[in-house]
Formats: sequence, C-alpha cells, structure tokens
Amino acid sequence: QVQLVESGGGLVQAGGSLRLSCTASGRTFSIYMGWFRQAPGKEREFVAAISWSGSSTYYADSVKGRFTISRDNAKNTVYLQMNSLKPEDTAVYYCGGTRAMGVMTRILSQYDYWGQGTQVTVSA
Repeated sequence: QVQLVESGGGLVQAGGSLRLSCTASGRTFSIYMGWFRQAPGKEREFVAAISWSGSSTYYADSVKGRFTISRDNAKNTVYLQMNSLKPEDTAVYYCGGTRAMGVMTRILSQYDYWGQGTQVTVSA
C-alpha cells in the first residue's frame, strides 16, 4: 500500500511560479509517479509523470516547457515546479502512483494510489 500527501498549492498571479510536493510512504519501490489536475466541471487530466529513476518524464502539451516534474527517492518525494502560470492552470492538483510504465502513465485509470489534492489558483 502507498500513501501520498500533496502540499505547496496556493494563490498566485499569472506569470508566477509554484512548486508542489508529494511525499509518499509505504511500498514505493519502482512505481512511476504522476500529477493530474481537475478544474471545476471538468474531468481529471494528465499533467506530468516520472519514472522511478527519474530518467523518463512525460508532459501534457499544455504544460510542456513551463512545468518540470522531478523526484528525490531518498526523501520519497515528487515535485512539480510550475512556472509561467496561467489562469487556465487553476485546478486541484493530485499526485498519483502507478505500476504502469511509459506512455501508459498518461492514463488516469492506470493509477492505483492518489493523494488528497492541493488547490492551485492563478489570478489574471
């Protein structure tokens, strides 16, 4: 079993930056980690994912070049650095864990573990 706890959300002006953290506990060995987000009235969508080693990363087109996913396995923590934020980035951001690999980590149903979510609000 894996438990995930997100932190780092908040209110920021457009063009600003935030860094989200997701700390995992339990049996985290070899799992991919991902970030998804859900805006009001919309479905949860893929944002980014990272392999266990950190050597492979995947991004949604909407955040590529602005967001960076990374992980520190010694701290059991995954990060999402968000730069050049836009109002359309406003959502609840969720950290997830999956034993899927590669491009399958873009798929919501492949995730077995979820955190409680953290709110990110970007004002215009």
